[in-house]
Amino acid sequence: MTVQSGDGGSRPGSGSGPGPGSGPGTGSSSGSRPRRRDRHGRGLRGRLVPPGVPLYRSRAQQFDDLVLEAVARLEPRWETELSDVEFAVQEVPDADTIGEDEPVPLARIVRGTPDTSNPGHPATGPRIVLFRRPLLARAEDEDELSELIFDVVVEEVAEILGVDPEVIDPGYGELG
Repeated sequence: MTVQSGDGGSRPGSGSGPGPGSGPGTGSSSGSRPRRRDRHGRGLRGRLVPPGVPLYRSRAQQFDDLVLEAVARLEPRWETELSDVEFAVQEVPDADTIGEDEPVPLARIVRGTPDTSNPGHPATGPRIVLFRRPLLARAEDEDELSELIFDVVVEEVAEILGVDPEVIDPGYGELG
């Protein structure tokens, strides 16, 4: 089965390979003729949404975009401090990171390794991992989610740098 995107590409069920409507005994006199209809008589399914429309991106991709926007809001002021910090998104926290009687974390920091003596394990910077599902569960709409993600990124960057979140973002903690 081959799948290619774009015009001129082949699609599953297009008659170019084994499957219904091809091969010996199908009664087709024209050889490998492309199928114009599916088995229910309807047209073959194509894209439902054009690529330029926001619905084209999945919810996970939209969440990643919100994280990138939050980091971009901090970069003009903290570019040098954030140069070695990595940002990642994980669906939910690992079971071993959640203790009993503790709330589900929204993010965590994976400390980097400053040791450069071992070439098999080069030095890495810190990584901030945001948990998508817990953040989505705490926000009622996209605007609130965007602000929540920004606040969590500010808190985690402040912890890495050893300063208060108000130093990172002077408007931290204000409603609005």
